[in-house]
This record gives sequence, structure tokens and C-alpha cells, in this order.
Amino acid sequence: MAGTAPENRPRPDQIEGAPHPAQTQVLYGQARAEADFLDAYASGRLHSGWLITGPQGVGKATLAWRMAAFLLSRPIVAADDMFGAPPAPTTLDVDDDNPDLRLIRSGAHPRLFCLRRAWDDKTDKLKSVITVDEVRKLKNFFSMSATDGGRRVVIVDPADEMNVNAANAILKLLEEPPANAMILIVSHQPSRLLPTIRSRCRELRCGLLNAPDMTAALAQADIHTDAGEALTALSGGSVGEAVRLTNMNGLALYSELIALMGGLPRFDRPRGLKLADSCVGKAGSTRFALTLDLIDKFLTRTARAGVQGPPDIQAAQGEALLLAKLAPHDIAARRWAATAQDISERTRHGKAVNLDPAALILDTLFKIEQAAQDVAAT
Repeated sequence: MAGTAPENRPRPDQIEGAPHPAQTQVLYGQARAEADFLDAYASGRLHSGWLITGPQGVGKATLAWRMAAFLLSRPIVAADDMFGAPPAPTTLDVDDDNPDLRLIRSGAHPRLFCLRRAWDDKTDKLKSVITVDEVRKLKNFFSMSATDGGRRVVIVDPADEMNVNAANAILKLLEEPPANAMILIVSHQPSRLLPTIRSRCRELRCGLLNAPDMTAALAQADIHTDAGEALTALSGGSVGEAVRLTNMNGLALYSELIALMGGLPRFDRPRGLKLADSCVGKAGSTRFALTLDLIDKFLTRTARAGVQGPPDIQAAQGEALLLAKLAPHDIAARRWAATAQDISERTRHGKAVNLDPAALILDTLFKIEQAAQDVAAT
């Protein structure tokens, strides 16, 4: 049986429903990280390794590709003009007609290598980790790209998916980087990387997006919405998560959950049964996963409300009033935080043993009901 054609294979570094980071024209919300890199460039203090960190989906990969395009489109030593050195750049933008940018966007730049999970022809699926075999391809890349002159750039996206051998191979590369080479490492959880990898890199931290930047970033992905604030609240400021929620109609499902929880300390039984039944079978598998994810977000927001007060921006109509009722003080916050942890462990176990989705959803709802009753009794 023929495997998946290369053009139909999913790209591990692209969010479904959004353009690939190499094709993203504007990076929203990360002006500080861009400015920090440009300051280093202008001062001549460019590190050979850069660690780009921050929550998942906030634009780290887009920043890496913008940095790569900027570096590859510029000479290693800027020539002085008649008035001295050229002015320091104030942006990472590269003209659309720049030949290096066109090569990057076509995936054919000879001095750029993207290290990511590879396709396994035996299983006809993406591999679960970045293996050392992929890192070994860098030897050929550096030997071939050296003949063209100019900088060479490697993007590792994300480094969190490297296995131990691959991580050690990257560490060796950071310890003895080839001439004129720069390694851009994207990481969602840098604390889990080898300490020696972190120490060999300069960090650029990317933050969460606010509502205006979120709306603009979604519009760039051809997602036009008047619910930018709600998506920002529910996604936690991650545009990647906001795209996923939009594609899966997550805001509507979260509104269902808020309506369902509105009667706590007793949840609406008919609505609960309807929700559980909607998660059954192959057709309901995606909704099942999203429901568990949104319940986790609900519990997190409830616990936070007990400490910080109800959210200024609601993810669904009536959410602020509900959270104020469920978590009126810090004692309630601790109870909801413990409930969130307990439910997370139970759902993880339930999925591992293939527990019936409807039963798992109902069990989760009963746990939430019990927590609400405990809080009401305090």
C-alpha cells in the first residue's frame, strides 16, 4: 500500500489552519524580543546560539524564521558607505522581492536547515521525536553550504522534541560551532533542555499576546473574528491555541460548559448527559479531547478567580459572575486548584485505559459538583 504523498504530509512545525512560520509576514506581540536581537546585531555581539522561549503558539517559530531571513539576506560584514558604517537596522523585515527570502519561502535556501521531526516511511506517520539521524544531516549541510559563502542558519523547532542523543549532538555543535553559523533553538519548556544547551545560548523570551495583537494575528491567518478578546482569554494569549479553538469551535463549546456549570453547586443533569453523549464514538473523539481541555481551562480560571477576582475579560457570557460565585476567596481557590489536579490525573488515567468517554465526562462533572458543594459549605 502506497504511503502518504510528500505534499500531503503534515508539517510538524505548522499549526493546522495557520500559515507556516516561514510564510508569516508580520510577527505580532514580540517587539521586545526582536529589538533585543537587533541590539545584539548592531553592537556586533551576535551569539552563535539563540534560545527562543515562551509559551506554545505565541510566535517563537515565526521569530526564528524572521531572524533567519534577516541574517541570510545581509552580508557578514556590512560595507561602509561614504559617510561611514550604514545605520543600524530597526526591523527584521526583509523585502518580499529579496532573493534570499524567496528561496526561504520556497524551502530551497542552500544555507538554511530546519531540524524537526521526520516522516517515518515504515509507519507512514511523523516520528514522535527528533532523532540523532536528523542531526547528523547537518554535517552534509555545513560542508555543502560553506561553498556558497555567507552565513549558515539552523532552526531547531522545537528542541523539546529532541531525544537524548539528538540533544547531545546539538550540544556538540553549540560547543564548536562552524564558522559563520547560527543556531536558532525554539523551546516551549526550556527548563527541560540540557543545562549545557541553555548556557551556550542567549535567550530571547516571547510573551503572550494581548487582544489587539491576537485579533491582528488571526486576521493574518485569514481568521476574521469579533471575539478576539474572548479568544485571547481562553487561549491564554497564545495565537496558536486561538487558531485551534477557532477551527474546533471551542468558544461555542466553552459557552456550553459555562451554561452547564451555571447551576452549581448542582450541575444541570440533562445538559451534562447531552454533553457526555456528544463525546462518544469516532465522530465524538475530537469533541471529547476538546471538552477535557476546556474543562481544565475552566478549573484553572476558577482557581485563579479565587485569588485575583473574576476575570476582566470573559471567555463566555456569564463567566465572570459564575467564577465569582464559585471562588469567592483564597480557600476556594485552593480547593479548585486541588480539584483541577485531581481531575487531570483521573482523565489521564482514564484515557490510558480507554475508559468510556461518556463515563469519564460524567465522572469529571460529578467531581466538579462535589468541589462546588464543598466550597459552598465553607
